[in-house]
Amino acid sequence: MVFTRGDVSGELDETIDHNEPASNIEVVTWDSPEDPGNPYNWSLRQKWTLTYLASFTTFITMMNGTIITVAHAAINEEFGISDASFPNSYWPVTSWAVGGGCFSLLVLPLMEDFGVRWVFLSTWATFICFVIPQAVAQNFATLIVTRFFAGGCVAILANTSATVIGNLWDTERSRNIPVSLYIVTYLVGASIGPVIGAPIFQFLSWRWIGYLQLIWYGALFPVYFFMFKECRGIAILGQRAKALRREGRQAYTQHEIDSAGTSLLRIVAKSATRPLIMYFTESVVFFSGMWSAFTVGTLYLFTQSVEQVFSGLYGWTPSQAGYVQAAIVIGECIGWVGTLFSGRLYFNSASRNTEVPGEPIPEARLYLAIVSGIVGLSGGMFVYAWTSYPFLPWIAPAVGLAMVGAGSVIVVTGISDYVVDSYAKYAGSAVGIIVTGENIFSAFLPLAAMSMYSHLGFRWASTLLAFISLALSLAPILFVVYGKGIRARSPFMKEAMLEKRRKSIDSV
Repeated sequence: MVFTRGDVSGELDETIDHNEPASNIEVVTWDSPEDPGNPYNWSLRQKWTLTYLASFTTFITMMNGTIITVAHAAINEEFGISDASFPNSYWPVTSWAVGGGCFSLLVLPLMEDFGVRWVFLSTWATFICFVIPQAVAQNFATLIVTRFFAGGCVAILANTSATVIGNLWDTERSRNIPVSLYIVTYLVGASIGPVIGAPIFQFLSWRWIGYLQLIWYGALFPVYFFMFKECRGIAILGQRAKALRREGRQAYTQHEIDSAGTSLLRIVAKSATRPLIMYFTESVVFFSGMWSAFTVGTLYLFTQSVEQVFSGLYGWTPSQAGYVQAAIVIGECIGWVGTLFSGRLYFNSASRNTEVPGEPIPEARLYLAIVSGIVGLSGGMFVYAWTSYPFLPWIAPAVGLAMVGAGSVIVVTGISDYVVDSYAKYAGSAVGIIVTGENIFSAFLPLAAMSMYSHLGFRWASTLLAFISLALSLAPILFVVYGKGIRARSPFMKEAMLEKRRKSIDSV
């Protein structure tokens, strides 16, 4: 069992006389720098096994958010819902994304204190419980409510990869490929939902979308139970300390000592308020969050607009429109290859860094992201817009979708890496608010799709999105040009750079 702060504070308060020196306390640490229990010292096979498991979790759980979209007409018919004046059929996805935003801000940071394994497994079991009503719901309200909690569970499960990667890979260079793998599975999982849901709905029924999810999520649970090891260092040390205490020794980890007397409510409050403070006081967090949120929100918007456009142009069914969204998935896989090149640009920037010699320049993470935002995201939306003519073959707008998919992976990866590199120990808070923004845009931006594409037309609606994306892609150029000055004015970024400079000096 992993220790919680409440467990530790209670034991410490009972066993320590705070007026006496704490010399009788045995601090549990790693036995040596080569301690095999330290996840950083695990074999590459162990590290990659857990990384792949976590990334596959991201992929297969994110699918739950959009897989139901292809069946919206059948769900409307069964429950008496109308999309005549408003896309009410999208509410199950909206509630799912809102749940993800709430849980990612409040619950995800707790993994840093409580460990990964049991939070992950308990969340997976809870998630299965909320998938059941998605298959057997007898009214629309049940679908919306249960999807809210399912989305919250997915926010924890899908983002576990980020925690696992940080716990296993101890250098920026070693994390480069795992992080890009996490992000591509995150985006591909969301985009492939309609592609997987299309044949299920076409050949079975919309309820089978839920039944089959129950089957594969249930079948995977034993796999994760036996293969998903605890990889959080403080949790592993906490287990050692608890074993020693059973022997009568006053053994605690430094983390337990430092956190004694801190309530769970205070932890949650701190986890929730710091991201909000950073969002409204840090220009990098604000603009990066807006850029990333709009990018991810657009991918969800396509689950609505693609059907509207392709049925309007070519008379396609919802299932056929679901299949064509494979173009986005193909583009995202191509974009993943681009992230590897972006990583090379970043590490090569170390040779010209005068601020912290030998360390890569944080803004180098944005070089390819900016280009991809302009050419891939904005360019792809322009292509999608101005190939939306019935006399052009369907492959033409599909190419635009693929360009958007490729650009989205490179942009989101660049933003994530840049924020992590710039904020160091505060990266969790910065990334947490960015993920929350992504969920909010994913929840509400697609609700405007039907009205936009009906009133502006297929071409000008996509053009409007393209111009917004272009403006957001140009803003980070200021970070590249004025990055050094921005970091100097930010207390969070300044502390991160001082830490990097200290490590650089120590390594000489």
